[in-house]
Amino acid sequence: MLRLIRTHSAHPDFVSLVQQLDQDLAERDGKEHDFYAQFNTLTAIQHVVVAYEEGVAVACGAMKELDKNTMEIKRMFTTPAHRAKGIASLVLGQLETWAKESGYTVCRLETGKRQPEAIAVYQKNGYVQIPNYGQYAGIENSVCFEKKLL
Repeated sequence: MLRLIRTHSAHPDFVSLVQQLDQDLAERDGKEHDFYAQFNTLTAIQHVVVAYEEGVAVACGAMKELDKNTMEIKRMFTTPAHRAKGIASLVLGQLETWAKESGYTVCRLETGKRQPEAIAVYQKNGYVQIPNYGQYAGIENSVCFEKKLL
């Protein structure tokens, strides 16, 4: 049975999952990894969702405020053995619900072009591609998405 919890960025299961995520991204992004890593510090993140299956942490996601109306989705990860089961969509949905409950009307995110499975999850969940924003403007490997929360 899958269980989702809302927590914070210092939660040990979230930290462990993010370490796995960073290893994966370092392999995919190569030399570009350090550029992206500077925007993903855990100290800036206060809203975290961790998914558990049979008591084991298998996926996570987080969000941080971009402005008074917009949350940015960050640190989405599902362990390889648990991919393609819809868990990422459940984590993303929980983050969106939390954002709405907190008064936000938009979720944005950035992902890498070398992460086609992530792009597919976001598109499946109603995110539309937008011009690269903020620090990602002009970055060739980045692709940005947005979803209006109803």
